Amino acid sequence: MGNSFGTLFKISTYGESHGKSIGVIIDGCPAGMPLDEELIQKDMDRRKPGQSKITTQRKESDTFQIQSGVFDGKTTGTPIMILIPNEDQRSKDYSHIADKFRPSHADYTYHSKYGIRDYRGGGRSSARETAARVAAGAVAKQFLKHKGIEVSAYVSQVGTLRLQKAYQELDLSQTENNIVRCPDAEVAEQMIELIDTTRKNRDTIGGIVSCVIQGVPAGLGEPVFDKLHAELGKAMLNINAVKGFEYGSGFEGVALNGSAHNDAYYKDGEEVRTRTNHSGGIQGGISNGEDIYFRVAFKPVATLMQDQESVNEAGEVVTVSGKGRHDPCVVPRAVPIVEAMAALVIADYYLLNQTTKL
Repeated sequence: MGNSFGTLFKISTYGESHGKSIGVIIDGCPAGMPLDEELIQKDMDRRKPGQSKITTQRKESDTFQIQSGVFDGKTTGTPIMILIPNEDQRSKDYSHIADKFRPSHADYTYHSKYGIRDYRGGGRSSARETAARVAAGAVAKQFLKHKGIEVSAYVSQVGTLRLQKAYQELDLSQTENNIVRCPDAEVAEQMIELIDTTRKNRDTIGGIVSCVIQGVPAGLGEPVFDKLHAELGKAMLNINAVKGFEYGSGFEGVALNGSAHNDAYYKDGEEVRTRTNHSGGIQGGISNGEDIYFRVAFKPVATLMQDQESVNEAGEVVTVSGKGRHDPCVVPRAVPIVEAMAALVIADYYLLNQTTKL
């Protein structure tokens, strides 16, 4: 039913935007791993609403409760259940669209599929569900850290305003130093101003989140249908509002000749390395030991504080008025979601790789 993700390190999420709670069950996390709940809460705080003037003003503490799978601060190898209460729903904000289909939302498609839908905040289709993924991803990130693998994402574009520096030129430790989560302070201020101006104009704007995964050993992935980059793409395209994914040289690589695009191998001590990394750390669907990097495009938020023409369930032409609390741009809060989904993929493939060799 599309509520689970992963093979060995597997998650299943539940809950709706205006239900009593949302949450996740993590199955397959190895036993005996120390689990730092403060690190989980840190990532939850990075995603939660109401954190700045350029995010939705819904107030959710996103304080989680671990219900099972952890004893004396360590994982037990049994399913880890994490519950996240919903605290600040305003369901009445959505009563005016109970039978109306909001433009570019999942209202019509959910109604077509199920014949019933929870119109309060979009129900299951709400990005509120991603809090559960962030909680699970925070567990995966701690697993990966024990293996020397780090996942770092940041905002690299808002609208047409693009950070021109490659990730190697940036100090990614600076990402959390501003509310837009761009590691370049000067560009960050321009992004914040652009988002705030868009908000004041009662409109929304899209952007791009870039991500780099460092320390991944060579050999993770599969050669045909379960290629590592394909699974990363699937993970990112399963995030609300994502419209595009590219890794390595991506679409810009088509402008290069093969002689310029090929990543030449060389020996660095006992390791095989590549002099360039247009491949984005993945070749033939399998990691090659270099940094894995990719970009994820997010569309402008579909809910506008403006009147829009639409239709209702009876097929009548209606006006949809924007109400409620919504982000003018999702990318600042999407950074920990991208990290979480990337970490879940790498953790899963790390465990899968242990089953391919004697």
